[in-house]
Amino acid sequence: MDERLIVALDVPNAVAGLDLAGRIGDAAGFYKIGLGMLTGGGLALARELKDEHGKRIFLDMKLFDIGATVEAAVRGLAQFDLDFLTVHGDPHVIRAAREGAAGSSLKILGVTILTSLERADLDAGMIRPGDLHEITVERAARAFEAGADGIICSPREAAAIRALPGAGLIVTPGVRPAGAALGDQKRVETPAAAIAAGADHIVVGRPIWQAADPRAAAQAVLSELAG
Repeated sequence: MDERLIVALDVPNAVAGLDLAGRIGDAAGFYKIGLGMLTGGGLALARELKDEHGKRIFLDMKLFDIGATVEAAVRGLAQFDLDFLTVHGDPHVIRAAREGAAGSSLKILGVTILTSLERADLDAGMIRPGDLHEITVERAARAFEAGADGIICSPREAAAIRALPGAGLIVTPGVRPAGAALGDQKRVETPAAAIAAGADHIVVGRPIWQAADPRAAAQAVLSELAG
């Protein structure tokens, strides 16, 4: 099983998520559960997939708060023996998350710039002027310096981040198989291109879970990675 592929279970609730995982079967061994499912039994689904089905779990919470709150939240989540957890890549958040995860195997991944954003979005949010690519790489460098196990970035920044001293895991959303609709993603690449650029894992959601045959869609992504 090629765990470079992480399937995003961006469905409304745990019942739908478990059904989707069942339809995909052994074509995927790593799943992402995000905020959209938090009130629909997301944590319960994470534990069931992990404990009863042997799947790896990426909990995509993108935590951001004062250090003490982040540390407490991560400490609580770490008890569930999950694999990856996202927090915002700000150094104080990374450091607090690392404290919260101490003694567990939970990997802390820092979010750089969301793959649905472009320069105009950063301007609207009053993020400092500059090239989006350079800002993303700088945020990644600072996250690694603060102790992040890995970062989340667009495939288009993966190569530059892989070249950073001390670079860790690179996980790339914004991945679309050739011919797939872009949806709300703006900085995208194909699965093979993302891995070739230096990503350790790719996250694919809608092209798999919206497919008539999610298992076949997942296998098509795996075939592209293998090719």
